[in-house]
Amino acid sequence: MRNDPTPAGKHLWCHLSGSQLGGFKFRRQSVIGPFIVDFFCPAVGLIIEVDGDTHDRQLDASRDAALAGKGFQTLRFTNRDVACDMEAVLTAILAKLLAMPDRWPHPNPSPEGEGLAGS
Repeated sequence: MRNDPTPAGKHLWCHLSGSQLGGFKFRRQSVIGPFIVDFFCPAVGLIIEVDGDTHDRQLDASRDAALAGKGFQTLRFTNRDVACDMEAVLTAILAKLLAMPDRWPHPNPSPEGEGLAGS
């Protein structure tokens, strides 16, 4: 785990923390199996990675495939994307979040028929 996040990671976290993006909760530097991911939204299983210039694309692809095999999806952005076009990054993340189904059903579903209009 990183003790000191990258400037791009810090900048993105400012927009993801506190459920600011569409009400979705994110964790920073989350452990998933043998991997540590930059940001993770457990409600839908979305992983966000912010990559520097020296990333190994083959290793990233292998890692993404392993995580996909466990039901997670990964979105990757470069440090440059985050620094130069945060609005596009946030738009892409939110679009993906809204398109993904919830991973777990609500723990306390309402009894059948409750909450329906006209009941």
